[in-house]
Amino acid sequence: MEDSAPRPIRSVFAWLVGASQVLGLLAVVLTGVWMGHYRGGFAWDGSAQEFNLHPLCMVLGLVFLHGDAILVYRVFRNEPKRNVKLLHGIIHLLALIMSIIGFVAVFDFHRAGKIPDMYTLHSWCGMATLVLFCIQWVMGLMFFLFPVASSWLRASYLPIHVFCGLVLLVMAIGSCLLGITEKLLFSITSTYSQFASEGVLANILGIVLVCFGVLLGYLITKEEYRRPPNPEEESLSVHFKTLTEGGSPNTP
Repeated sequence: MEDSAPRPIRSVFAWLVGASQVLGLLAVVLTGVWMGHYRGGFAWDGSAQEFNLHPLCMVLGLVFLHGDAILVYRVFRNEPKRNVKLLHGIIHLLALIMSIIGFVAVFDFHRAGKIPDMYTLHSWCGMATLVLFCIQWVMGLMFFLFPVASSWLRASYLPIHVFCGLVLLVMAIGSCLLGITEKLLFSITSTYSQFASEGVLANILGIVLVCFGVLLGYLITKEEYRRPPNPEEESLSVHFKTLTEGGSPNTP
């Protein structure tokens, strides 16, 4: 947090960031326990154990790492913007790698078991999330980390990029909730209504994911926690204002 911010605000911010990390890590651990303890562990051989990598990688990549990549702009408020951009891009790259591994695992499992692909709402939402995530990462790379676009285009795309990052987090968590329900109905249909321990754990995982998303959304959108302006951001703001109000931009 910015040193000039009131101490109560800095303290609350630190506690909220800490809570978000606890929730994110708890979601990853619960997914690992579910797949490791109740579903037989992990492997890479086309078996059900290979499928178990899918939920773990998706929660780790598209939810936890993706959320943390967004959060770095709030946590490292006073670091040089270039360094924060680089960290943001690297974490998103790790999230993308984990997500691709998760997708390969589930398609490999389906192929080995001759199971149809892409027929459920979960698979549609998940694929849409991954495709849009890839596009978002490439666009961020070209517009901000290694910019090839003009300041005018960057200013136009900046609010879209920020908005899409939040939308993708919501889509990822929503896809996870659909996947949790789908997996439970496929695996323990007969005992789910009897509060089987596996079902209870998976339900708790869903609640933790929702809480993680809500808390990150609050941290990201609350005005007091935003990164203070720097010359680059002010330049982008001038261009964005020009686009919306019809003024004449100054060349940065």
